[in-house]
Amino acid sequence: MTSPTTPAEAVRTSTIAEQALRRRTFAVISHPDAGKSTLTEALALYASAITDAGVTHGKSSRHGTVSDWMGMERERGISISSAALQLEYRGTVLNLVDTPGHADFSEDTYRVLAAVDCAVMLIDAAKGFEPQTVKLLEVCKQRGLPIVTVINKWDRPGLDALELIDQIGERTEMVPVPLTWPVGTAGHFEGLLDVRADVSLALESVGGGALPAIETVVEQADLRPDSSAVWDAAHEELGLVRSSNGEFDAAEFTAARQTPVLFAAAARNFGVRQLVDMLVEVGPPPSPRVAANGVRRPVEADFSGFVFKVQAGQNTAHRDHIAYLRICSGVFERGMVITNARTGRPFATKYAHRVLGREREALEQAWPGDVVGLVNATSLRVGDSLYQEEAVTFPEIPHFSPELFVAVRAKDPGRYKQFRRGIEQLDHEGVIQVLRSELRGDQSPVLAAVGQLQFEVAEQRMRTEFNAPVSLESLSYTLARRVTTTAPASTLPETFRGGEILRRSDGEHIAVFGDRWKLGHFTEANPQVSLEVIGAG
Repeated sequence: MTSPTTPAEAVRTSTIAEQALRRRTFAVISHPDAGKSTLTEALALYASAITDAGVTHGKSSRHGTVSDWMGMERERGISISSAALQLEYRGTVLNLVDTPGHADFSEDTYRVLAAVDCAVMLIDAAKGFEPQTVKLLEVCKQRGLPIVTVINKWDRPGLDALELIDQIGERTEMVPVPLTWPVGTAGHFEGLLDVRADVSLALESVGGGALPAIETVVEQADLRPDSSAVWDAAHEELGLVRSSNGEFDAAEFTAARQTPVLFAAAARNFGVRQLVDMLVEVGPPPSPRVAANGVRRPVEADFSGFVFKVQAGQNTAHRDHIAYLRICSGVFERGMVITNARTGRPFATKYAHRVLGREREALEQAWPGDVVGLVNATSLRVGDSLYQEEAVTFPEIPHFSPELFVAVRAKDPGRYKQFRRGIEQLDHEGVIQVLRSELRGDQSPVLAAVGQLQFEVAEQRMRTEFNAPVSLESLSYTLARRVTTTAPASTLPETFRGGEILRRSDGEHIAVFGDRWKLGHFTEANPQVSLEVIGAG
């Protein structure tokens, strides 16, 4: 984009820059059951998006959280799809892109992390770093995302605070800098030391966590000796960490060399206000995004964005699906005609919505950092770049390498049309990877997944949404590699001992193997075929 040449263009550029500075687009990542949905709901409560939080008696009796809507999510108490929530707090727009809370949906989480500017990493105080947390942390580091660390569930028995700080430093390879410190050991959460505000706060839960917590400033001179000792111990521990790790530096945080640490009990709304204040005051706003050609596109440039999620089944009455678009530059206006870089075809944005869980409302304008739900956008796919005026293509969002494989068939041959439509829809959304071959035909494609739960979701949705019950036959494959040979596909061996070559919907050929020995035998027998590890897996 060239410099503004008219007063009107100058005003437009200034307005876009100002709106971008008001945005904070982030995701919450965690191991399952670390309290991600509870924290999401608490953030919505502080932003007045909901009037009360339903976390009063644990998952078995709580209200469904605002970001969980799929039947299996409510049944199992986990998030298996991502949703976008837009909140406003102290004049700042918070775009919270929820992530699946189950390890089997790592690929969906990777797409979400491509669409945000920072991540809130949630850690269970009793368990510390867990496998899924480590995996997601690696993805954040690959993308250079700033990370805010929240140690949750401090109202329950857990590890020592200093031990957790050491873990964070070792696992993240960033300097952990506390912005809050708990008064009392895990399970005895008496208060909070707010480093940035330089105050000591006693905390009181309201309505079992249904309303924001009451915070009372504590003057230690007024405390009884036995109570004062607990606060003194907290100050001493905090002092040790600060003397060792230094003070918070916003530039170091943005550069992903420091991770601010906050302690919380999201179910009681303890420490949540400090988190949202921190995101507003020092969280990174949208910045120029690097295109596939390596050029950074300024946020004030002509409109651009990319699709990071396609989700169906949110409105069963209309069988619609929503393409979630992250805006990278310019201003989005409902009804504008934009271009899909993949197809070169125009796309009219007549049905644009802001989505809050199952609820949605029409959206007229949006700015860099915002997430727009484009309804019934059947031509859009995950990874599509969209633009107006100046063309741009953003980097592809890579696939994960699948580890589990099944052959899928319709139980009722008379429902083949529904079967085929359902499989195509799941593939379109990126719920699961669909692999085909001439030998297998469309009647029995192969579903490839990172985890078993992906198959369960696919089976349930085929039965309930498309009325096409399916049978799944486990295959003995455990490895997949992308075929990079430039020779015609017709020259590739379709099957071989211990594996076969299948075709993905994006045109890539994928070779699958029973184990590493079969992979080794194949490469020896077929030196003309080049293979490489798939994407982020």
